[in-house]
Amino acid sequence: MPADPALVTRLVATTGLTPGEAARVVEDVVAFYAEPVEDYVRRRHAHLKTYGAKNDEIFARLVEELADRVVAAPRLTERQLRRIVYG
Repeated sequence: MPADPALVTRLVATTGLTPGEAARVVEDVVAFYAEPVEDYVRRRHAHLKTYGAKNDEIFARLVEELADRVVAAPRLTERQLRRIVYG
């Protein structure tokens, strides 16, 4: 997905980055936060396990991390969207 032109313009104006660099930064950040919850949990679990953390510690930490993290929304059907809007 291409970077939002307004955001790229803002970054260029406030950081001194070139338009190409700003677009790459935006795309990298969006890709980082587009990671589905399941993928994030698996990746973080494996990473923490590598450094010797135990499952009890890992799962407690994941709960805390997910509470503060922007994660990709699940794919919703039209019906699910309608239920959100209309109950």
